[in-house]
Amino acid sequence: MDLQKSTAGSQPLSAEKLMRELADGTATFELKNQRQETGSANFFTSVSLAFMRGRSRPDPCFARIGSLVGAPPFAKKIEHYAIHRIKGDGRCMFRALALGMAFNDGFNLSPNDERNQADNLRTTVKDALCSTEKNRQKYEEALIAITIDESINRYCRRIRYPDFWGGESELLVLSRIYQQPIIVYIPEHETKGFSGSWRSGFVPIAQYGSEFLTASKEVACKPVRLLFSGSNHYDLLI
Repeated sequence: MDLQKSTAGSQPLSAEKLMRELADGTATFELKNQRQETGSANFFTSVSLAFMRGRSRPDPCFARIGSLVGAPPFAKKIEHYAIHRIKGDGRCMFRALALGMAFNDGFNLSPNDERNQADNLRTTVKDALCSTEKNRQKYEEALIAITIDESINRYCRRIRYPDFWGGESELLVLSRIYQQPIIVYIPEHETKGFSGSWRSGFVPIAQYGSEFLTASKEVACKPVRLLFSGSNHYDLLI
């Protein structure tokens, strides 16, 4: 993954600063393709068979951030959705993704199931990145993003806990494992250059797993749309 910044010689970005610079158009990503391993991953423990149909198809590409980040956000299409508010208990990204995948597959999750499936997603990332060195190397782009901030050993200690905050690295891994397109938005009023009255639209700033949007009809490829706010919180857009 090559991170391109407008200011030469700048220091590595933290995860939070990176999301803000994606939002204002001063940071972009270029991700290379890699071979993807064949295999399936258990997602919803209570309804796993129904949810996982078609989600374990091998694909030759690593989950990618799409070209949405290539232009200033104000030049991009403003989109409109309803916001499904997510509990801010440290699991918000995992909760939002779990609910979005369930919603796309026609399921509703109880509050208890929502929490459990969020924890399952976190554990899936932990197993992918922290089980063995060989397995970890399959997710090179995620590793680069992680080690901007901290060592992989420290990361693997932190991700064991349920209040671990998920973000870009985890979205990279999960979009690949579940072959799930994921689009991250920010509120229109948080975009660079915003002025005037309060606006209620949303601007896409990053897209993961874009190759799965054009997969075969047998595979569920509806994107999950996540809203990232200035408070480092994720909600679900539906």
